[in-house]
Amino acid sequence: MSKRLAEVAQKVGVSEATVSRVLNDKPGVSDATRKAVLTALDVLGYERPSKLRGERARLVGLVLPELQNPIFPALAEIIGGALAQNGYTPLLCTQNAGGITESDYVDLLLAQQVSGVIFLGGNYTEANADHGHYERLRSVKLPTVVVSAPVPDLGFVAVSTDDMSAGEQAVLHLRQLGHEKIGLLLGPTAHQPSMRKLDGARRALERSGAALDPALVAHGLYSIESGQAGARHLLDAGATGIVCASDPLALGAIRAARRAELRVPEDVSVIGFDDSALMSFTEPPLTTLRQPIDAMGRTVIDMLLGQIAGTLEPRSELLFEPELVLRGSTGPAPTR
Repeated sequence: MSKRLAEVAQKVGVSEATVSRVLNDKPGVSDATRKAVLTALDVLGYERPSKLRGERARLVGLVLPELQNPIFPALAEIIGGALAQNGYTPLLCTQNAGGITESDYVDLLLAQQVSGVIFLGGNYTEANADHGHYERLRSVKLPTVVVSAPVPDLGFVAVSTDDMSAGEQAVLHLRQLGHEKIGLLLGPTAHQPSMRKLDGARRALERSGAALDPALVAHGLYSIESGQAGARHLLDAGATGIVCASDPLALGAIRAARRAELRVPEDVSVIGFDDSALMSFTEPPLTTLRQPIDAMGRTVIDMLLGQIAGTLEPRSELLFEPELVLRGSTGPAPTR
């Protein structure tokens, strides 16, 4: 108890006696100080005394890693609409490089007494990232759902596309087209979705009698520029087909091919991932793995509402099968 009093008092900048008065619902404390003490309890992961808990606000935090990849705003629109239909207001929290961190947003959402949090990507997908703020959510048992493959034993409900299946489908498609040197253009090395895609690609190659060539694997950020740089390396290594971990990476790969005066798909085939907006209108239209975001969005809401109602244990991952959408960016391997 004394440790809790001291930590809360230090966080708020008041005496331990003031914190004690708030916790025991005693008079003589201003409304602003009382609110600050209760917020500090939430942020530090301490449970409020039962008589001070009250009801959580009908707000749900919706945390996005960034808005450059069209798949994130598309998911946010689906989930935000479903939340509104169920009487909840989404609080949109968008991260930017050098701006508010995911940990900062967790503090903010706890202070707002939200009913739950939905993450559409973030630190939980990175094995070497900071995960301390997730413990704060677990400690107050706040209903939480994460979208996209999490690190093992995260302790939250996860709704993910089957990335291993995506890697496997993409490689098998290129192998059936006669490609032998298949490059993989992935996200960061410790990124769980990319690690799963790599495992699926390796399995597909082995099934078709080939082996994974480390020289044909490139890691980078999820951006067109990173895709262009990584694809240049893969093309130099002789790749005639490139499997990408996102559509923006695939657009970067097509740009790299054109800069190298190669034709898509006559000289090099490119496969994306997401089937985000406008990919059927690129030149050539992009072959890609489609994430079933409508079904995933509905499931996210079901999983969150189940936790809020106390009918769902927050420890499972639901996998959705991606669909290979064949368009004009893949073709038979070139004869050289």
